[in-house]
Amino acid sequence: LGLLVNKVTITPERGTTVNISSTVGKRCEVCRREGRSNDCSTSLVFKDNSCSGHIIQADSGSLPLLDFNRKFTWNLNASAPKAFKIDFTKTGLRQIPPSERCPDGHSYTLQALQTTGKVAVGKYCAAGTISSAQILSLGSFSLEVPAGQKLQNGQFDVSVGEEIKSLAKITVTLPKGISSSELLSPNYPDSFPDDDVMEWYFQVPKKHKTGIQFMNLTQPSCRKKETAVEYHSKGRAALVLSLTEAQPRPNWGNFSMTLRNCEMERRRAGSPGLSLSRLNKCLCCTLLFSPVVCKVDLRKVEGLSLYIEKLRPASDCEMKINSVTKEKITVTSNSDLSFQDCLPEDVRVTALRVIECKQLKDCPKTPVRLTLPALPSCLPAPLSSVTWILRPPQHGTVELTSPNGPLKQSLPGQPCNDSVIVKLAEDDGIAIGNFCPQGAIKKIQIHTNMSVTVSSMGGRALNIQYSSLFNSYSERYIFTVSSKKDVPVLLATPGWPEGMKSYSTVSWIVSVPPKMKAHLMFANLSQPKCSNRHTNIRVQRVNRLEEDYSRREDEETESEIVVSEGFYLNMSNCMPERGHFSIISVVFSYSDPLLIIVLSVVAALLVTSVIVLAVVCPKKKLNHQVSIYNPSGTIFLPGHTNFPKTREDNESHVYTTIEDTLVYTHLLRKGKETGVYGESDPSYKPFTGHTVSQKPLVSEDSVISGPTETSWLSSCASQ
Repeated sequence: LGLLVNKVTITPERGTTVNISSTVGKRCEVCRREGRSNDCSTSLVFKDNSCSGHIIQADSGSLPLLDFNRKFTWNLNASAPKAFKIDFTKTGLRQIPPSERCPDGHSYTLQALQTTGKVAVGKYCAAGTISSAQILSLGSFSLEVPAGQKLQNGQFDVSVGEEIKSLAKITVTLPKGISSSELLSPNYPDSFPDDDVMEWYFQVPKKHKTGIQFMNLTQPSCRKKETAVEYHSKGRAALVLSLTEAQPRPNWGNFSMTLRNCEMERRRAGSPGLSLSRLNKCLCCTLLFSPVVCKVDLRKVEGLSLYIEKLRPASDCEMKINSVTKEKITVTSNSDLSFQDCLPEDVRVTALRVIECKQLKDCPKTPVRLTLPALPSCLPAPLSSVTWILRPPQHGTVELTSPNGPLKQSLPGQPCNDSVIVKLAEDDGIAIGNFCPQGAIKKIQIHTNMSVTVSSMGGRALNIQYSSLFNSYSERYIFTVSSKKDVPVLLATPGWPEGMKSYSTVSWIVSVPPKMKAHLMFANLSQPKCSNRHTNIRVQRVNRLEEDYSRREDEETESEIVVSEGFYLNMSNCMPERGHFSIISVVFSYSDPLLIIVLSVVAALLVTSVIVLAVVCPKKKLNHQVSIYNPSGTIFLPGHTNFPKTREDNESHVYTTIEDTLVYTHLLRKGKETGVYGESDPSYKPFTGHTVSQKPLVSEDSVISGPTETSWLSSCASQ
C-alpha cells in the first residue's frame, strides 16, 4: 500500500507549545526534518515560551493543521494564596455535561491543578451567564475544535484574582427577566474532590429574586466532617444547610454559594462520591410582586421604637406608613407599612429601646436581657443596628455583661474582626469605647446614663445578646478583666484616643491566673497640664494594704511594672488647662519570663501605630482629698463606696485651697447626716495623722482617714 504524506510548515507563536500526536491504534506518524533525515514518532512537540496577560483565540499559527482535531491549552499560574482570573464578560460561557458538544464546535474546559492531581472544574460553550472564573494557584484553560472547523477569533483577559480559600470561584451574572442556568459540581458526573470546597458567586439584577434547586444529587459516605452548602449575602446571616434540606426561598440581591465535601470513605468498594447539578432560577419581581404590606406592632415591648430610612433618593423605593408616603418612618406602636420596589440596599432599619429605672428599689433584681426585638420578615432589609438607652436611678450604676463571653476593646493591635461591634457612650454622646466579642473584659459598670449600640460589620445580620443590671456604686467606670496566660490584654481609658472627662475616675479589676505574674505596661500616655487637682495612676494588689505604684502627671511615669497577683488599676483625671489624659495599658500574664519579649514587641507596635501627645506638667501643690479606709486591710475597693452624689459633691464648691479644719468639719457633718458619726465635737482640731494600727472611730462599712495625695476614690466621691 502507498503511504499518504501531508507536508505542513509549523511556526509556533510566542508562548505556544504545539503537540501533534496520533490516536491510539493508528499507524499515523509525524516527522520532523533533521538535516538530511526524518525524525518520526507518534507525537511531536514544538515550543516557544512567553508570558502574556491575554488568552488570544486566533487561527494563524494552526491553519496548516486544519484537517486535524485541534486542542488549544493555556497553562496559568498565580502565586498562592492568590488565584488567577479569566474574564468572560464579552462573550459569557455556559456549562454543559462532559458528554455534550457545543453547537459552534468550540468547547472550553477549565481545570485546576492540585497536589492530588487535576480537577475538571467544568466544560463550557460560548454565550452564557458565566462571566468569570478564578482558579487557586495553578490551572489550565483549553479550547477544542473538530477537524475542518476554523477557529473563531476572540480574546479573554487574564489577571491576578482574589485570595480564595476554595478550589475555584465561578461568577454567574444573571440576565434581566426569567432565566435559568445549569451548573455542575467539579469532576461531574464523577465525584467532587475529597474534603474540598467550591464557590459560585451570583450577580442578580435589581428587582429580581433568585432561588436554588439541587438535581441529580449523589451523597458520599463520610469518614470525617459532613457535606454542606453555605449561603452568604450582604445584610443577611450566613446560612449553612445539608444538601438534603430545603434550600432557601428566592431572595433579593447578590449572594455566594459554597459547596463543601467531607473526607469520604473510599475503603469500601463501590462507595459513592459527591456529585450534583444545580438549577438556578432568576425571577423578575415586576412580574410577581405588588407593594408589600407590612404590619408592625411594637406595643408588647416597652420603650421600643423602630426607624426605617430611605438611603438613596434616586431609587424607585416607595415607603408608606398608614398610607402616607415618607422618606423616614418612625414606628412606636401599631402601624401599617407598605413598601414598593424597595431592595435591601435602598433602606436602613434600626431600633432603639429606652430602659429606665427611677428608684433603685424598683429596679429589676435580675439582669435585663438586651436582645434583638422580634420584627416581621416583611421588612425590606434586616436590622442593621439596635441601641439601648439605659437610665439608672440617681446615684445608680449600669452593669453590662455578655452571656456569650468576655469582650475586648477595639484598639490598635487589638482590632475587632467579629461580625458585630458594641459602641458604649454616655448620655451626652461622649464615647466610652468600641467593643466586640472574644476578649477579657467580663463586666463593665458605668455610673451614669449610657447607650449601648450594637451594629453589624460588613452588612451582616445581627444576632446578639447582652445583659444589664442596675446597682449603686459611685465610681464612674469599672471594668472587670480576666487575663489569660500568655495573651496580651489592651485596656484604654474611656473615650480613647480622646481624653477622659474632667475629674472622672476609672478602675480595672484585673484577675491573674494562679501561680503567675502580670506584666503591666503603659503605652500611648498623654498627660494634660492641670489647673485643679492632679491626674493619678495607681496599682494595688487585691487584699493588700500597700500600693505597688502611684504617679501623678507631674511625676515621671515608669513604662512597666510587674504585679504578682490580681490587682486594681485605678486612674483619675484633673481639670485640664490644656491637653488631655489618656493611656493604653497592656496586661500580660505569664509564668516564663522569656515571654516578656513578646509583650515588648506588642507594646512597641502599639506606640508606633498612634501619634502620642506627651505634655510635661509643672509640679503643683495638691488639694487635700480623702479616701475610703477598710479595717480589713484594703485601702480602696472599687464598687463598695457608700457616698451618694449630692449637690455639695459637685465641682461648683471646689476651691484652690481649703483649710484642714474646714475640710474635716465638712466630712464630720456629712458623716453625722448619714449616721456614721455621733454629734460633732466643737473643739475638733485638724487631723495630725495616725498609724495603721490606729483605726478611726467609725463603722467598718464606711471609715474616713486623714488626707492623702490624689486618692482615687476622693475624685470618685466628688463626681
